Order: sequence, then structure tokens, then C-alpha cells
Amino acid sequence: MTTFPYTATRPPLPETADELRARIPGWGADLDPRDRPAVPRLQARPGLSGGRPEPPDQQQERVPRERSIEHLFLTPVFGTTCPTKGVSGAIRRYSYAHYSEGRAAHWLLLMAADRVDVLENTLRALVTGRPDNPVAESGVRSELSHHGVSSRAGHRRTDVVHQALDPVIVAGPWVLAGAATAAVARRVIRARRRA
Repeated sequence: MTTFPYTATRPPLPETADELRARIPGWGADLDPRDRPAVPRLQARPGLSGGRPEPPDQQQERVPRERSIEHLFLTPVFGTTCPTKGVSGAIRRYSYAHYSEGRAAHWLLLMAADRVDVLENTLRALVTGRPDNPVAESGVRSELSHHGVSSRAGHRRTDVVHQALDPVIVAGPWVLAGAATAAVARRVIRARRRA
């Protein structure tokens, strides 16, 4: 059975107003309409509330989607453009299956899955013969052709402080990967010479 959380009518209170007032000191202090400026908007007027009397048709789930353990079912409509795949998808599915959205482990696993996804896509690009182009993708050429330096000088921009770090952040991983590749190549060459 599917329940729809947003309807045109307001749900009934589990307890009556008198029961709540007896149990909770001060409950119902704003019940008097004269104390509530939003009262006209709270009136149920059929056709003007915007609520749906019944839920929309459930979208077909062709590929299993992640669903938080707090929810009994998927929303009637959900995104399908980025299905999970590979190791990153397994990490995401594990996070949704085992941890509540209120737990840090849930979000840390999702962030780790994002990093693994970047690595998977980088490796996929190398294997298919279309590696990333850090120069074109980082916008370095546009710095030279679209007034990159003059737009920063003398304009009190706050991002000027960290501009010295930008080349390190953009080029650093590539330099480290190149150094690691060179180190591995040296070891392989030395091992072959000794053999």
C-alpha cells in the first residue's frame, strides 16, 4: 500500500486538544485565530490548496535505485540519469542499505564513493584512449585569452588569496602521478637489468 504524505486535507491530531493541553503546559496558546495572522491561509478550500487527492502513478523502477532505510518506498517520481555502477555504486548501495541518513557513516561512505567514481572514470578514460586534458578542462587557456590576470588585479577580490594554491591543486595530482609512474618504471628497469 502506498501512502502519500501531502494531501489537500490536514491530518487529524492523534490526541484531542483538551488531552494535549492537560499533558503539555502551554499547549494551544496560538489556537485563537485572532493571535494567528496566517489563519486564512490554513483554511481548507477545495480546489485552491494545491494538494493532490491521490498520489501520482508510481514510476517504473527499471534499474534498482538507492533508497534510504527511513523510507518504505521510493518517491512516485525519481531520477534515472545516473544509475550506480562499479565499485562506487557498490559503496553507495551499501551506505543506503546499512546506515540512516542521520549517521555520519552514511555521508562519509557517499563522499568516498564520489572519490572512487572519479578514479573509475579517470581509469576508464585512459583505457578507452581518451584521457583527461587538464589544460583544457581547467580553463588555463581562457586565463590568457579572456583577461584572467587583469580581472583579478586591483578589484579587491577575495579569491586572490588562494590563487597561489590553484596551480598546486590542479597540477599537483598529475605531477604526483607522473612521479609515481617514473618511480615504478625505474624499479622495473632495474629489476630487468639485474635478472
